[in-house]
Amino acid sequence: MAPQTAPARQNLPPETSTLIGRERDLSDLLRLLGSNRMVTLCGVSGIGKTRMALRVAAQATASYPDGVWFAELADVATRQEVVARIAQAVGVSEESGRDLAETLVDALRARKLLLVLDGCDAVIGEVAAVGRALLDACPSVSLLLSSEDPSRVGGETIWRVPPLTLPQGGDEHSLDASEAVRLFAERSHGPGATVTPDQRATIADLCHQLDGVPLCLELVAAWARHHSLEEIADELAGHLPEPTTHGHSADRSKILDAVLEWSHSLLGKAERALLRRLAVFTTWDVELAERVCSDEELPEADILDAASGLVDRSLVTLTGEHQGRVRYRLPHAIHRFATARLTEAGEVEATRTRHREQMLRLSDEMGRVAVLGRPMPWSQRYDVWRRVAAEYDNVRRALHWSAERHDAEEGLRMCAGLHPFWVSERHTGEGVQWSDLFLGMDEATMPMRARVLARRAKMAWLRNDFRLAREAGEEALRLCRAADDGESVLLTLNLLALSDMRDGDNQSASVRLTEALKIARDGGDLWYESMSLGLQGALASRQDDYPGADMLYNTALLILRGMDHRWGVGLILIGNAIVAEEQRDLDVADRCYREALDIQRDIGVVPELARCLAGVGRIAHAQGATAQGYDYLSESLLLSQNTGQRTGVARALESIAQLAASDGFTEGAVRLSGAATGIRDGACLPRYPSPRPPREHTSVPSSGSQAAWWSQGYALGVDEAVAMALRIAEAGRVPRPRPSRPPTPDPPKDVLTRREHEIARHIGEGGSNREIATALFITQATVARHVANINRKTGFTSRKQIAAWINRDRADREEASGIP
Repeated sequence: MAPQTAPARQNLPPETSTLIGRERDLSDLLRLLGSNRMVTLCGVSGIGKTRMALRVAAQATASYPDGVWFAELADVATRQEVVARIAQAVGVSEESGRDLAETLVDALRARKLLLVLDGCDAVIGEVAAVGRALLDACPSVSLLLSSEDPSRVGGETIWRVPPLTLPQGGDEHSLDASEAVRLFAERSHGPGATVTPDQRATIADLCHQLDGVPLCLELVAAWARHHSLEEIADELAGHLPEPTTHGHSADRSKILDAVLEWSHSLLGKAERALLRRLAVFTTWDVELAERVCSDEELPEADILDAASGLVDRSLVTLTGEHQGRVRYRLPHAIHRFATARLTEAGEVEATRTRHREQMLRLSDEMGRVAVLGRPMPWSQRYDVWRRVAAEYDNVRRALHWSAERHDAEEGLRMCAGLHPFWVSERHTGEGVQWSDLFLGMDEATMPMRARVLARRAKMAWLRNDFRLAREAGEEALRLCRAADDGESVLLTLNLLALSDMRDGDNQSASVRLTEALKIARDGGDLWYESMSLGLQGALASRQDDYPGADMLYNTALLILRGMDHRWGVGLILIGNAIVAEEQRDLDVADRCYREALDIQRDIGVVPELARCLAGVGRIAHAQGATAQGYDYLSESLLLSQNTGQRTGVARALESIAQLAASDGFTEGAVRLSGAATGIRDGACLPRYPSPRPPREHTSVPSSGSQAAWWSQGYALGVDEAVAMALRIAEAGRVPRPRPSRPPTPDPPKDVLTRREHEIARHIGEGGSNREIATALFITQATVARHVANINRKTGFTSRKQIAAWINRDRADREEASGIP
């Protein structure tokens, strides 16, 4: 699930067959792209637009240092889906409370890359609007489109894709020079196969009849592996339209239609049924096709053989493999043909209903497994996430089908199940759109409306719409209590507790979390028990009860580790790390950040991954690993910049400013602080989130050169600030003496309680937590909480400092008493 970002350079799908000819066209297109920022390949279906776009893109990678990125748009329906496909291709993630299109534009503003947008026909207007915005705001972004018709965007260069060249005579040289003949011969007889002169003559005649249209040639050539060329020529003669002037696109459309009808007529009954029913998919695997396409007419046992036959006849293509399953798709023109046949057969409703039922089952499983409050191998949970990711475009189709039919109950059921996926994958904008659409319908039952409303409130919180989160959360809590939906009650209580904490009402938050914890424990729901404990830990840290927070976080971790729920473990570890860092307990903070980092690298949730990288970098620097600290922070900064996360950029800038200040780079630290504040203000984000850099480098200087530096930093754009931070980080990697600091005076001797003094004395004697617990008849957890409290009160950051302080105190007392 991790997004591809710039280092991958390209995400072009693998070519499943060789490209024959087109050498001159490719050369001309490459030159055209070098001087034009938007090129559209136009032509009728089957003319080879996609293949040409992919080959041109593959050959152009050296010209685009930030990559060449492919987005398939043939099966999208809205502007939002167009933007989402492009963002997914380039690795841009949704920002909280911001339209994804704005995030996409900002993220690509300084990049030099090529976007390949394929199959734009059905959404050419939406593509034109998005493309215009990118061209206007991103001066180094280029677009390569494929569509039957131009987009009509100003500055667009249109390239009409020609058919393959036809033989100009019957001699051997003319036949060898013909791209159409070469393609037909290879597809029908195999690469390097020997073709007799008579066969070559028949092939040349077929190529003329098919007017050099690549898809027509491939479809006919596929049958030539099973029938003689003479038979095929005779059969086609009765199907193809009467010859007219070559080169007219309408004629080529009729030729393709005729070839598809002819090929369809040669299929067996099972193959014809499967082909038309496959039109309900975007992509699929055999198992999914068996569940959706089978009925009394087409038994499930016949699906595999029928699918193999369709692949053999070039009607179905392979797209790759996911989770050990080969996936397939219908080429654009064949998909349209199959859709028409499905309608003619009167099977649209039955097939799409079966398709939606499978997507409902998958979304139900997502909603159940993601927060299932009992032990379960993480691999099984994560497989469901990956399966939803693979089928997400099919899920979208099922949502559209439900919306068209006003099937509110089914639509809301999918919204409820998809909620964990939308949250973890940062698709909350789309989640909000679908949830609001179905909540606005009157047909759904109240329990399902209440369930989705609770999750809609959670997405409002994640999108920084805190007023709606509270209002919808209060209403959802009332409805979910009435519906006896315990899971949704727990979700809503935790959400409202967060709202209370944000508003400073810690008492109300405590009451809600206490109730949530009781409900979860009474019901044996380990997931929500751990989440409530984690929020209680956050509440305790807000009230400066750091030992209590540490205990609550550790209890939540114990539960989640027992469940083998790595996503939950990662979330709690980040909270625990933040609290430990605030206490200057560097060892615990480092351990928590690093374990969370390993989890987030596997799962790929960008904001959490960037936060962990920044945390590891700060701790590494504080522990003396200067170069490592800057390395981690630079990675966090670039990840946030590349994925369009301004919060992550601001956090990384603040952290680098903190390191730069401690390393003596005062001017750079102040500039970065101003830049971070400017980004936060521009994004309407809160300033100085904990843990914050030293105040003298984050607050606005009142006068002098620092005020000028800070103002200059504040005015920087995101990309300028990132570039400056990377320069400072590079300089900071070079070892240099840190500015001297005056010695820190020992804390007063009465700062600790009697029990804390006792534990400090054991630390001074070299005792471990286990040894101290045994000596004092207390638990190791109690010892750990006391040690954390000692550090907080004294300002120390390690056991060594405690030991040195307590031993100095003992030596002073012994000297004062005259003991030798």
